[in-house]
Amino acid sequence: MFVLCNQKYLLMTDSVKQIMTREVHTIDVSKTLFDAREMFKTQPIRHLPVVSGEKLVGMLSRTDIMRMSFGDLYGTDESSVDETLFDMLSIKDVMTRHPKAISPADPIDTVAEILIKEEFHALPVAEGNELVGIVTTTDIIKYQLDKLRVKERS
Repeated sequence: MFVLCNQKYLLMTDSVKQIMTREVHTIDVSKTLFDAREMFKTQPIRHLPVVSGEKLVGMLSRTDIMRMSFGDLYGTDESSVDETLFDMLSIKDVMTRHPKAISPADPIDTVAEILIKEEFHALPVAEGNELVGIVTTTDIIKYQLDKLRVKERS
């Protein structure tokens, strides 16, 4: 993956380990959509790895929850529809199953290509079966901005 900057190209050859978020909020597959919605409201996150015990089984995004929420679109009168829908469905029904996980050693450019190709906005980072982080498109943009700033100073 290359980024055009002043007619020169910057490679993203560093590893995911350098940009991933290590303190990952997760949600157990047995929790409710109400629990997930509350986590999205109270934490500065947009993606939740879904686990069963210690095993990664899915990904849930704030967008997944928002797509189900009529109250946010039409005002509080529709909140009873949201409550009914959230009662009818589970996290397992809404999450993306078997998410593609990456390694902390993977190059950032490879991860950027996966995000672009698969149209994901976040990928869980795992070592074996252990979830060790998450990397998002925002992490990659911040990384590129830092690279550009360093290049401009030199």
